[in-house]
Amino acid sequence: MRLNALHKLTLAAAVALSATTLPVQANDADQITVDAPYVREVPPGAMATGSFMVFHNRSDQTISLVKAGSEVANRVELHTHIHDNGIMKMREIEKIDIPAHGTTELKPGGLHIMLIDMPRIMQAGEDVTLTLQFSDGSKKTVTAPVQSMRGGHSGHKNMKHSMH
Repeated sequence: MRLNALHKLTLAAAVALSATTLPVQANDADQITVDAPYVREVPPGAMATGSFMVFHNRSDQTISLVKAGSEVANRVELHTHIHDNGIMKMREIEKIDIPAHGTTELKPGGLHIMLIDMPRIMQAGEDVTLTLQFSDGSKKTVTAPVQSMRGGHSGHKNMKHSMH
């Protein structure tokens, strides 16, 4: 009985000591900060809109955004714009890289998050919650206000939309 109690105490001390010597690893989501997120107000007759923001990576390695989701859209995709024979087209992409100690901007005419097949139209002034998932599986939740683009450039007007 005495050996059993001593064995338990030794094991508990070994576990406690090993836990304090393990390096603490931050997940990818903790290394990314997000500035100026917003969602474009959906134009009349449209079933999709874009979300834009700026990512800052505080880590020593490239971090990839691999998925996004939101309760306001039945489908959410990562997109880019490409020029194909003089025509600007949107394409779905697998990931958006944020370089080590760098910045990646999601902006009209460039990288963005598409909210597709929206059950209801979001109005300027409302907030959209986006869940961002990184390649290590970690997630970050971002609240993005819906902004009116009336009188401004609409990067999604007259675009060909391709899925790959």
